[in-house]
Amino acid sequence: MDFRLTDMTDEEIAQDLSVVEPLTDSVRDLIDAVIRTEVDAEHLIAAREQIEAVVASLRAEQKPGSYGVPFTKKLHGMPYGNAAVGKRNAIAPPLEIEHQADGSATSKVVLGAAYEGPAGLVHGGISAMLLDQLLGEAVSRQHGIPCFTGTLTMTYLRPTPLGALRLRAETTGNSGRKYFVRAEICDADGPTVTAEAIMVAPANFPRHEELQRLRAQLAEAPE
Repeated sequence: MDFRLTDMTDEEIAQDLSVVEPLTDSVRDLIDAVIRTEVDAEHLIAAREQIEAVVASLRAEQKPGSYGVPFTKKLHGMPYGNAAVGKRNAIAPPLEIEHQADGSATSKVVLGAAYEGPAGLVHGGISAMLLDQLLGEAVSRQHGIPCFTGTLTMTYLRPTPLGALRLRAETTGNSGRKYFVRAEICDADGPTVTAEAIMVAPANFPRHEELQRLRAQLAEAPE
């Protein structure tokens, strides 16, 4: 896995995001526009040519392979290519996750035409992806270690409509490196999808106390 340290400061990260996030939002708008446009073939051909020119300009300088997950010296991760929360990934819905005092993770998201399965409804695979991400973030933040999905069980209670949705995930217990987590997606009328998962911490990852010492050492390291 491509985990690497970067020397970027918080200020440099903020500056980078101030440019990257509006670009990603514009590409999201482009995806939505392509899905729903009814312009004639002449306009579509002209649009394709313009898009190909932009793609060529962006490919003039780029990194090979995936984006990976750079970490700062404070162990602030930047999974900007992530399919659910990537700041550079226009396929990712604008999922902003908040971590609550009780250890749960919550999010509000508006899913549009790009996430449709059945007409007017969210694709079931999108629901699974979003809850999988939220489940992992809930347990990883609460326990201070990255955890990966061991099992994920989805229960689709009723169709999930496109539009405004709320998500919540919480840890319910653990056994050694296994953490038990549950989550749900809700619309205005209540839950539409629930999930239960077993998240697994890597065997060779530093425990909480070691991780805290590592954070302190990296934070004190010269720039």
